[in-house]
Amino acid sequence: MTIGVLALQGDVREHMAALADLGEVGRLVSGPADLVALAGIILPGGESTTLSMLLESSGLLDPLAAALTDGLPVFGTCAGMILLAETVLDGRPDQRRFGVIDITLRRNGYGRQVASFECDLNVAGIEGPPVHAVFIRAPVVEAVSPDIEVLATLPDHADTGGDVRNVGGGRPVVCRQGPVLVTAFHPELTGDRRVHQLFVGMTKGER
Repeated sequence: MTIGVLALQGDVREHMAALADLGEVGRLVSGPADLVALAGIILPGGESTTLSMLLESSGLLDPLAAALTDGLPVFGTCAGMILLAETVLDGRPDQRRFGVIDITLRRNGYGRQVASFECDLNVAGIEGPPVHAVFIRAPVVEAVSPDIEVLATLPDHADTGGDVRNVGGGRPVVCRQGPVLVTAFHPELTGDRRVHQLFVGMTKGER
């Protein structure tokens, strides 16, 4: 079984390392041919506008959209979450996205780079201690449809860096809809592989 990692920009190596730590085969995806026979694909954090443009220039946008529409399991982190969302606020009007998870989010909703923060999350379906989450220019989920499983929310006590756009706790930060899993944070930046393991289980039909 092979899981792809979109290799156009962003935290590509970190996601490949996470898959390797779990004993899974990862494949760098930079063109349409790399989509063949994948069990799932990860869309990494990075810069969502840049990723949108590179998806078009690489010829990946339409083939990947078709694969996701056909049910290919996908895991999007931060910018990857933005690419997968149905509705994006404060985005560029020409920015392309896949719209395969029915959430509304706001780009950089927690603030700029200087407002990056970390906190511990209780994630449904993940046993053991809380998941330590790293938020960097993270999107804020403004609304979810009734079909969305909210697996984790931002704790009320989270210190989001004191930015003027501090949105407080209670916002969804891990969501799932069928074969689509998204996080507003970067699980690839810690040594905890449990969120990746959750996605691997989805690609194997275990969850």
